Amino acid sequence: MSDHSPSDKGPLVVAGVALAVAIIAPLLVWTYARNGPELWGVPFFFWYQFLLVIVSVVLTSIAYRLVIRHERRRRRAAGLSVDGGDR
Repeated sequence: MSDHSPSDKGPLVVAGVALAVAIIAPLLVWTYARNGPELWGVPFFFWYQFLLVIVSVVLTSIAYRLVIRHERRRRRAAGLSVDGGDR
């Protein structure tokens, strides 16, 4: 086991928060349980749900990149192969 300082966990915390927002936002029904406003004739519920999909994809991509970058730095600091080929 390696000893990490709390500052090493920063990117992982940010990734966790991004994923939590992507998961919790659609569960907040009160934010989209209404008919208006419409956008080009499309009720609020539908375009808001579509917007949540796009935002979730962006947040998940950010979390993925943060975790991968953190893992590469951790492996490099430990003297391991960065591509994971040393199993």
